[in-house]
Amino acid sequence: MVPMTDDSPRFSPVIALLAVSAMWEGQLSAVLRDLGITTRKFGLLGHIYAEPGISFSELARRSHITVQSAHTAVRSLVDEGLVQDATAHAGAASDLNVTPKGARVLQEARERLAELDGALSQRLPKVAESLDGIRAGIV
Repeated sequence: MVPMTDDSPRFSPVIALLAVSAMWEGQLSAVLRDLGITTRKFGLLGHIYAEPGISFSELARRSHITVQSAHTAVRSLVDEGLVQDATAHAGAASDLNVTPKGARVLQEARERLAELDGALSQRLPKVAESLDGIRAGIV
């Protein structure tokens, strides 16, 4: 093991970003709570809305979760009336669609996310500027 010295780095951009990410994810979780969704369900709902009929494997890939976890999460969304799964039987191709209730929840969640985005821009303007630059490069 390499001993730590006094000249060891005391700041890590990776750790700083993880800390900021955890803080804002906690705030997003809090504003979504009364809608009955988590940040993961918010993401899944958004993917299903954007691409009706999306496969579980594609949903899992985009969400960085296992296919089994995607099935479990979607089952929860179905049970809550946010998603409809018109799959005829196990092994059949999925036919996932957001219900009208799911669309209302998704719209409200997006509005709350926009408010948090605005708060981030006000509290951390340099970070917001950097993210705008990244967004411009993606779009």
